[in-house]
Amino acid sequence: MSLITPRTPPGVMELLPRQQVAFQRMLDTIRRGYERFGFVPVETPVFETVETLLTKSGGETEKQVYFVQSTGAIQQGHKPEMALRFDLTVPLARYVAEHERDLAFPFRRYQIQRVYRGERAQRGRFREFYQCDIDVIGKDSLSLHYDAEMPAVIYHVFRELDFGGFTINVNNRKILLGLLDGLGIADAEKRVLVLREIDKLDKIGRDKVRASLTGETLAVPGDVADTLLSLMAEERTNDETLAALRALGIDNATFAKGVEELTTVVEGLKAFQVPDGYVRINLAIARGLDYYTGTVYETFLKGYEHIGSVCSGGRYDNLASHYTKSTLPGVGISIGATRLFYQLQEAGLIKDGGATADVLVTQMDPALSADYFRLAADLRAAGLNTEIQLEGGKLAKQMKYADKAGIPVAVLMGTDEKARGTATVKHLAKGEQVEVPLAELPAKVKDLLGR
Repeated sequence: MSLITPRTPPGVMELLPRQQVAFQRMLDTIRRGYERFGFVPVETPVFETVETLLTKSGGETEKQVYFVQSTGAIQQGHKPEMALRFDLTVPLARYVAEHERDLAFPFRRYQIQRVYRGERAQRGRFREFYQCDIDVIGKDSLSLHYDAEMPAVIYHVFRELDFGGFTINVNNRKILLGLLDGLGIADAEKRVLVLREIDKLDKIGRDKVRASLTGETLAVPGDVADTLLSLMAEERTNDETLAALRALGIDNATFAKGVEELTTVVEGLKAFQVPDGYVRINLAIARGLDYYTGTVYETFLKGYEHIGSVCSGGRYDNLASHYTKSTLPGVGISIGATRLFYQLQEAGLIKDGGATADVLVTQMDPALSADYFRLAADLRAAGLNTEIQLEGGKLAKQMKYADKAGIPVAVLMGTDEKARGTATVKHLAKGEQVEVPLAELPAKVKDLLGR
C-alpha cells in the first residue's frame, strides 16, 4: 500500500508543542483579562442553521461560508441545513434571542472559539482561526459608559500580554456621517465611498487620499476635502480634537450627537484610569460601515502598525433584530488571536513557550521507581507541574529530552542521594545544580524557577 504524504490543510495554523504552549498562554492571558472585568464565558456550536447564519449576509459573506452536510444527505440530494460559523457575532445574536428570558441584562459575555471562512489561503490569512470576543448587550438601552469600558479592557489585556507599546484608536461614526452631511455630501452611497477613502488614510497617506476624494469619481470640493483631512491630524490631544470639532460650528444633529458621545467616552476613559498616551481619537476610522452605529475602536502595536489592527470593535444599535422583537443594543471588541499570534511570531515578538511541566524527575536507578513516584507526588502537591521519566536509560539522553521538550528543571536521585536523604536539582538553562534535603526539594525548585 502506498503511503499518503502527510500535509497540513491550507489556511490553518498548526503549531509544534512549544509554539502551542505559547499560543495557549496568550489565550489564557486574554481570558483572565476578560474575567477580571466580570465577563462570563459562552460557547456556541461550531455550526449554525443556514437560516440563522445567512440571515444578515449575502454577497461576499455567503461566498465564504462552509456548508455542513452528511454523506447520506448528499446522496439523497438534500440542500445543506447547517454551516460553519464565520464569526462569533451572529451566533451571539441567536444565543441572546433564544435565551433572552434566562439572561441577566446587561449581559456581559466573552467567547474564545474558532471560526471558519472560505478565503483564499495565503500567508497570514487563515480559513480556520480563533477569535476572542467580548460584548455587553443591553435590554432596550445601554449606557455609553460601556463604550468607555471597552478601551479599559483592551488596555489591561494588552498590558498583560506585554507585546510592547500600543495605541487604542477611538472614533464615532455619527461624527463622520454628520460631518459629511453638514459639509454638503448628503448622498448616502457617496458618503460610504468617501468614508472608505478616509479609512485608508493611515495606509496610503494624506496626499493619495485627497487625490481620491477630489478626483473625477467622488468629486469632493477641495476645501471640503481639506477640512476633513485637517481634522485627522495626529499631533492633537484628545481634548484638542474635541475642541476642534466643536469649533467647526456644523449645524447637524447627527454630528452633534457623535461629538457628545465621543466626549462621554473620553471622559469615561479618564475615570477608568486609562493613561492618555494609550488612547487617541482617530477620526479616520470608518470601519464597519454597514454595522457599527456609534463608537468604533482599532488597536495598533507601536512600531508594527503594518500588521493592522490587532483588536477592533464598536457600538451597534440592535444585535438580534432578525431573531427577536426586543431591542438589544450592544458594544463589543474582538481580538483575532490566530492572526495576531502568527504576525507577532513573524516579527519576533513571541518566543516559543516551554513545556507545561516545571520539572522532570529523572530515573537513575529502576529499583528506586517508587521513590521517584513519591518525589513527583510531593512536587505536585507543592503546586509544581511534574513529569516523571518512566523509561529510564542513559542520564544524558534524559537530559537531552528535558532540554528539547523545554522542561527547565531536572531532579536526580541515585542510591547515594537516597542514603543521604537528598536529591540533586539542576536548572538546565543556567547550568546550576545543588544537592538539597528532600524536605527542601519543592522550595529549591521554586527558587530556581524564580517563584
